[in-house]
Amino acid sequence: MTPTACDEPVRLRRSPVAAYLELTKPRQTALLMTTAAGAYLMAATDGVSWAVFVSAMFAMCAAVSGSTALNMAFDRDIDARMSRTAARPIPAGEIAPAAALVFGIALSTVGVAVSWVLDPLYGLIIIAGLGFDVVVYTMWLKRRTPASILVGGISGGMPALAGRALATGSLDAVGFLLAAGVVLWIPAHILTLATRHAAEYEAAGIPVWPSVYGADRTRRLVAAATLGAVVVLVLAGVVQRITPLALVGLGFAGTLMTGLAFWTVIAPSERKNWVLFKAASAYMLFAFVCLTAGSVLR
Repeated sequence: MTPTACDEPVRLRRSPVAAYLELTKPRQTALLMTTAAGAYLMAATDGVSWAVFVSAMFAMCAAVSGSTALNMAFDRDIDARMSRTAARPIPAGEIAPAAALVFGIALSTVGVAVSWVLDPLYGLIIIAGLGFDVVVYTMWLKRRTPASILVGGISGGMPALAGRALATGSLDAVGFLLAAGVVLWIPAHILTLATRHAAEYEAAGIPVWPSVYGADRTRRLVAAATLGAVVVLVLAGVVQRITPLALVGLGFAGTLMTGLAFWTVIAPSERKNWVLFKAASAYMLFAFVCLTAGSVLR
């Protein structure tokens, strides 16, 4: 593969603490934590055990952060070839790959251990999430097929499923609906970014949906998946019997999100694609706020 300017480490002035924190992608981790916390709180109808809740969120945060750090360790060669990611701690030369690997393993181990002590079912779901994210997505499929994001995206739904299972002690319909809603939301979050940076991914040797199947088919996939996510999350609200006001808010936000996704299909532009990418995270956060508040206040 022809070397690029991104093969040279990008030197930044980040403190060691800030560099290791960056390995965990704090904003992405926080969003997944919101789904886990919301799923737990909306099911804790007999009162919240704050000791369990805090311990569970600590375990989830450690596991998610650890898997993200492991992804960065395994993908360091890809990151070094893309201007979007060349400033990450490993390609920038701030953290050695071996140190990042140890950091990721340590965090993941702590997360799994604490979650297992809290509840074996909770621990099993977290282990499944780690497996799909690190082994299935990053190590196996990412460099082989554009479908990797669809399969590996299952890991994104595990925090919500785990939070719900911890509160109820079992796997139920609402838990699966919440998880499915997150999985179906992932194309709007990931494939919009892949569309924007398709040339970089192609140069780095990573097959992403826009490069393999084209931007038009990618936009249609994103729109269909977004519609599915909205329908599934509204159905979760109905089954959960959230308050009418929360259900209306959830439906209204979903309508806006779906409209934006189909707008990019009808009148595509780079700007609309980027707006959809930005809106995706805001929608998921708002959806889980509606679901949680609508459950707690009913």
